[in-house]
Amino acid sequence: MERQVIEAEPRSETGKNEMRRLRKAGRIPAVLYGAGKESVPLSLNPRQLRGFFSAEGQNAIFDLQVRGGESTPAMIVETQREPVREILLHIDLKRIAMDRKLRVAVPVVMTGEAQGVKQQGGYLEQVLREVEVECLPADIPGRLSIDVEPLMLGQSIRIQDLQERLGDRVRFLQDAHSVVCHVVSPKAVEEEKPAVEVAAEAPAEPEVIKKGKAVTEGEEAAEGGAKKE
Repeated sequence: MERQVIEAEPRSETGKNEMRRLRKAGRIPAVLYGAGKESVPLSLNPRQLRGFFSAEGQNAIFDLQVRGGESTPAMIVETQREPVREILLHIDLKRIAMDRKLRVAVPVVMTGEAQGVKQQGGYLEQVLREVEVECLPADIPGRLSIDVEPLMLGQSIRIQDLQERLGDRVRFLQDAHSVVCHVVSPKAVEEEKPAVEVAAEAPAEPEVIKKGKAVTEGEEAAEGGAKKE
């Protein structure tokens, strides 16, 4: 499958004043790092990114074409947005080696209406809204769609069910018996007491976990650090 091309302009200046200047000029500040190379300050065209986010999903690999340089496979690792208007303020990009496995968070989307809800009056509860997987970049799922229509009261879909569907190319990092979604009785939902969820111990040295965060324009992280991972 042909990857989408995102064009970037190199920039020599860094810091908050330069980032504000770029935004006023209609550009988005960005930085590219990874693969043991020095970080490179860039700027991106927001019009290209709008279509990319809506069509490709959060873990998509694309070809980053920097003016005057070579094209390189890359991934969006982190985005900073203005919290009220959701305007993109800054993007972190990472060089991707297509022959090295990555660890990423993949969103889980439920489709259909469970029979246990429609026929038995149950309640469909989604326990995991994203799952962590390890695979080669070309095998990263954009999202995992789960058809919940066959589920009856008391039935569930677990990580092991997703593993069987995707095969050996994608390895799930959660326990195989972890519940992704299930149909429970309304009484069980009412009686459920709030519990503090203890996060499972993360596997050593995850490669890429994409996260976004909201910041105000005066709170941008300073650029210029030498990111080489």
